[in-house]
Amino acid sequence: MSTERTFAMIKPDGVRRRLVGEVVSRIEAKGYDIVAMKQMTIPRELAERHYGEHADKPFFANLVDFITGGPVVAMVLEGENAIAGWRTMMGATNPADAAPGTIRGDFATSIDENVAHGSDAPDTAERELGLFFPESG
Repeated sequence: MSTERTFAMIKPDGVRRRLVGEVVSRIEAKGYDIVAMKQMTIPRELAERHYGEHADKPFFANLVDFITGGPVVAMVLEGENAIAGWRTMMGATNPADAAPGTIRGDFATSIDENVAHGSDAPDTAERELGLFFPESG
């Protein structure tokens, strides 16, 4: 087991649906520390960098439009195996495949509007934390 940091985000649909408190409560109940948190509207340029690996895919423009379409809550989570643990808490990307009790299983309405995002690996976490929390370096 290792203490690590990961990037977590409550997407615009989660903020709009007033799920911030529920998601934060689940994170805290799991024992992760929220070492930084901010509500922000993501500038288009940042969204394009964040989702850069999808730039050549047909859904890229819609993804950027969605994530910049309202406020998000961005967080730095820290704890034992935080990357895998947060991804497990979120559940499968497609809510039809997400287990009950996961954030997406309980709250997501579609693949696009699935409430939460989390880094999928240590290198991704480092890159995403650098984009959203450059001061935490």
